[in-house]
Amino acid sequence: MSRTRFDGLPPGKVVSHLGVMLLVSVVLGVVVSGLAIPFAGVLGFSARNVADTVDELPQELETEQLPQRTEIQDKAGRTIATLYDQNRVNVPLRQISRTMVESIVAIEDYRFYQHGALDLKGTVRALFTNQAAGGVTQGGSSITQQLVKLTLLNQADTDEERKAATDDTYGRKLKELRYAIALEKRHTKDWILERYLNTAYFGDGAYGVQAAAQHYFSTNAKDLNLRQAALLAGLVQSPEAYNPTRHAAQAKVRRDVVLDRMAGLSVITQAQADEASEMKLGLKVQEQPNGCVNSNAQFFCDYVVRWLKTDPALGETPEEREALIFNGGLTIRTTIDMGFQRAANESVRRHVYKDDLAVGALALVEPRTGNVRALAQSRPMGKKKGQTFLNYTVPKAYGDANGFQPGSTFKAFVLAAAIKQGVPLTRTFPAPNPGRFTLSEFETCDGNYQSSGTWEPGNSTSSSRNPNLYEGTRNSVNTFFVNLELETGICEPWTLARDMGIDLDESAQIPSFTLGVANVSPLDMAQAYATFAGRGLHCDARPVTQIQDVDGNVLKKYDKSCKQVLSGPVADAVNDVLRGVINGGFASALNPGQPAAGKTGTTNDNLSVWFAGYTPTLAGAATVAGVKANGNQDTLDFKSIGGYVRGSTSGSTTAGPIWGDTFKAIAQWLPDDDFVRPSSTDIQGLLIPVPSVGGLAYEEAKDRIEAAGFTAVRGSSRASRVRRGLVAYAFPSDSAGAGDTITLYISSGPRKRNNNNDDDDRPGNSGDNGDGNNGRGNDD
Repeated sequence: MSRTRFDGLPPGKVVSHLGVMLLVSVVLGVVVSGLAIPFAGVLGFSARNVADTVDELPQELETEQLPQRTEIQDKAGRTIATLYDQNRVNVPLRQISRTMVESIVAIEDYRFYQHGALDLKGTVRALFTNQAAGGVTQGGSSITQQLVKLTLLNQADTDEERKAATDDTYGRKLKELRYAIALEKRHTKDWILERYLNTAYFGDGAYGVQAAAQHYFSTNAKDLNLRQAALLAGLVQSPEAYNPTRHAAQAKVRRDVVLDRMAGLSVITQAQADEASEMKLGLKVQEQPNGCVNSNAQFFCDYVVRWLKTDPALGETPEEREALIFNGGLTIRTTIDMGFQRAANESVRRHVYKDDLAVGALALVEPRTGNVRALAQSRPMGKKKGQTFLNYTVPKAYGDANGFQPGSTFKAFVLAAAIKQGVPLTRTFPAPNPGRFTLSEFETCDGNYQSSGTWEPGNSTSSSRNPNLYEGTRNSVNTFFVNLELETGICEPWTLARDMGIDLDESAQIPSFTLGVANVSPLDMAQAYATFAGRGLHCDARPVTQIQDVDGNVLKKYDKSCKQVLSGPVADAVNDVLRGVINGGFASALNPGQPAAGKTGTTNDNLSVWFAGYTPTLAGAATVAGVKANGNQDTLDFKSIGGYVRGSTSGSTTAGPIWGDTFKAIAQWLPDDDFVRPSSTDIQGLLIPVPSVGGLAYEEAKDRIEAAGFTAVRGSSRASRVRRGLVAYAFPSDSAGAGDTITLYISSGPRKRNNNNDDDDRPGNSGDNGDGNNGRGNDD
């Protein structure tokens, strides 16, 4: 047998290794046995000093949950995106092949099941073997010690903590050993080995044996064979140096070392080792996409993440919520329908190219649930030319884009307010071209609009001199709607738009409100028009239905949040009027072959054009807006859009085809439901008084509401003068259509009085009043 020679070692190396052996001896005597064994002071060490140092160390190592990748799924449970800081999927030891377990134990710590936290024999053996080889061929640390180091490094939050976890000092080694002893006392060997195999880094972005098996071999940890297991076991010593996707030759050499070691320990036969050594690496690399940029629903995915980061239930701060989303191993079930998403993607990108000086965007929302079915835009996610990280489909809070003026799509809110106030569908209003209006005659929530002077909007379309609600809407006549707004006032359409999901402040209460001058997003417009389709039931846009934790337990459910903001008969009347836009109006070419309604929108200078439309079961809003390379808005006129230079643009011809082609493609999956036909003259006569239920127990109030022909749902708690736990009030509280949803809000008792003595959260008692605006308004 050959003898290891040390005569060639420098004196410094000899002293260093003697020091390591000395430290091991001291630690064995002091830490493992717990006794202060007298030891002569060598190199400044004494048993008492070491014992004192050890006693000062923490007694336990807290092992936090390992970071694991999160999956975002569509409504059918199919993965549309994965999110992670570390690509890891934990698996129990029983789901790791026995061959993999034998391989890692053989090369890293073959006496793992025989020794405690420290393997003195293995440490000394590795010391002499590595010195003889002139490099590291065998590990000296036990698997438990390695797990401690990996854990400290994985749980380090700062550069200082990461440095402390990797410093090559005796102090760190002693600290690791104390932690290792604590782990051995607290956990079984199988637990430690399982944790180690799930913690270890295997290179190329793969953390843990399951992610490594999937990445390198497109298989699962439980199915790893000998050559695969030997390769993975060899990687943990130096994952990037032996990375088989970059250094195949070095990886094969290291794999064969593992095979020889297994044969030497009689884990496998020499013949098996030789046979496996003759094989190629057998890689079948499977990349694991990370982040929304790699999803086929990029901006829906981004919206999901941004939306969840606003939920306090997922953490106290946005940073904590983001950490949970990216490292919690969550399963996020969403509302997206990938069939709808693909149709939306294709339509948007067909009509607006990514390099155009314009952006096309589309949002799809399901009525009566608020489920967001698709979000698509012409510019994909990224940093290159023609790409962006701005999400133009959603409100600024979730996508950083400012939105665009919606133009005449806002006329629908004035139309709905007029019908709600009892204006017959057959009533006519003047439509002069141009019109001349005194600004102070318009009424806001604060009273008359505070501005002197006149406003002279013109019409870009033709109609009779006194159209009724059908004709005025079908032809989108500006001055007709300005006169209608004089009839309704600005306050009620503004309030209704807010109730239907449009994010507006008081500055939007201006005479040109009906012409759509406040910036909005396609998602806001889609959920607003979904309210019409849903017969007046508004449901907040909802991208997520539930979140499951890493063990499959439901962490949180996101129920739909709906409120009846228009009576069913009023919404039916709006739908009947807006059907005329598609049936014989400007947008007749967009008819998807199903009952449908909608409204076009065009703004001053053609900065943006819109089409918002819906069937009884799906609503969508499409926009095309001029956007320069620097992000500033610009006119669409004479721009190349979708391969054609447009001399002029409009909602029906530029944005409408995005909506139309999408709805034609998905009509096959939508039911052929029809709208409810309204009375043309007596909308108010179809309304039923809502019973007074304030002060009743919920069940009693529910019975009364349902006996009157309505649907009752339980709302949230509201401060009220009514005794806590009873119904504070119903909404709507005056009248509604048969079958409408009445929300019963539960009293939480009176809140602390403020200077205004307000102790009631009832709608209309919140002080939400407009402050007027001195703007001149905008025409179509």
